[in-house]
Amino acid sequence: MKVLQNLEPKLVFDFFEKISDIPRGSGNEKAISDYLLKFGKELGLETIQDEALNIIIKKPASKGYENAPTVIIQGHMDMVCEKNNGTDHDFEKDPLKLRIVDDYIYATDTTLGADNGIAVAYGMALLADNNIPHPALEILITTDEETGMSGAMAICKDNLDGKLLINLDNEEEGELLVSCAGGVRTNSAVKIEWQDKTNKNDVAINISGLKGGHSGMDIIKERGNSNKILGRILKALSEEVEFNIVKINGGSKNNAIPREAEAIISVDASNVNKVTTIVNDLTAVFTNELKSQDPELKISVNNSTVNETKEFNKATTEKVINLLYLYPNGVNTRSTEIDGLVESSTNLGVLSTGEDYVEFDSAVRSSVPSLKKEIELRIKTITEILGAEFSSKSDYPGWEYDPNSKMREICQKVYKDMTGKEAKIVAIHAGVECGLFNEKLGNLDMISFGPNLYDVHTPQEHMSITSVKNTWDYLLKVLAEIK
Repeated sequence: MKVLQNLEPKLVFDFFEKISDIPRGSGNEKAISDYLLKFGKELGLETIQDEALNIIIKKPASKGYENAPTVIIQGHMDMVCEKNNGTDHDFEKDPLKLRIVDDYIYATDTTLGADNGIAVAYGMALLADNNIPHPALEILITTDEETGMSGAMAICKDNLDGKLLINLDNEEEGELLVSCAGGVRTNSAVKIEWQDKTNKNDVAINISGLKGGHSGMDIIKERGNSNKILGRILKALSEEVEFNIVKINGGSKNNAIPREAEAIISVDASNVNKVTTIVNDLTAVFTNELKSQDPELKISVNNSTVNETKEFNKATTEKVINLLYLYPNGVNTRSTEIDGLVESSTNLGVLSTGEDYVEFDSAVRSSVPSLKKEIELRIKTITEILGAEFSSKSDYPGWEYDPNSKMREICQKVYKDMTGKEAKIVAIHAGVECGLFNEKLGNLDMISFGPNLYDVHTPQEHMSITSVKNTWDYLLKVLAEIK
């Protein structure tokens, strides 16, 4: 029995459940892309799958809308794959386990993928239902939005005719998104000089229990970053005790605030109790600092059972600790023009130990291009001063506010007609693909909206059933208004 089968709008929830059976983490979109390709062709519609696995499905205008401008309906097919520690779920092959709690849909112990699977479901429902009044539609579903926007970067303008675009990747009903931040991904890498481990004790320091969240939308909430907490602990320890790092890891996505981190260190047996005392004292410090944002924070220190035979030498240990301690993270600047808007930030999302390098992966965001470059340069400078290697990729532009948007005027009118209220016009500190579309497709008139989503990019992600229906009804009325 389908979990969502009794929910309305039926088509939307039916398609959402179907795509939830298909693994679609960023970089693993072939199966979902092929599914959408087959879906469009079976409807007899012009369907394009490009080299980046983006899907474009075109549906002619309904009767009476033949002269209306073509509208691009856009979302992304990939999702952030996060799960609770100890959860037995393989994002490469396992379907999501959906469940309903009151008015909300969750996945069990994993991200839900409503960001942005709900846009895919809306698009599929528009294509499958022939009773909806609408202009000519181009349903554009992109790949790799969550990790680099390479799908949007690969879009060919020859495949699309629309000059109006509705992006369905916003997360709060009643908001009309009209501007967003640009971003860049940075990587710092410390080359590991290994040495044989002497007769010392291995101690594991674990950070867990943090809320995490979206590295753009939730960065303003000043939640704890497990990687940075670990850096502070190791730096404090290094001032009091000699030790070597054996392994260090934290987080899994650079666009998600990391919730967990672990370091295994080797230390003389005579200093194990001292390490435990220092970590316990620091636990009280962090518990106090994060008592409002992260009341479930847990920091543990235990003897490790890993039994590694190698450890970082002293120089590598010092470089890793110092880079982790100094690495920029969190809110950098706030807008002086838009109340409550973060202007620029950094999220140190992933810390990982490989065979040859310890890597630091971060997401830099800013609505001001010069500040994005400044943060990138600062990270590069710190990295190189400490003798590590720096690189960056996936640099994408922001989306600037258009004071003359007809699309915005239509959406405001429809929202007022439906609810009697004014829609909230917002700019966000997160990346949506609209900035890239302007760059790739020419001057587009764009808007972004969507249903209420909560705790995206975390295993607590959930979506309001009522809001999905409200937003669907709103989308249909907006399309009906475009003539």
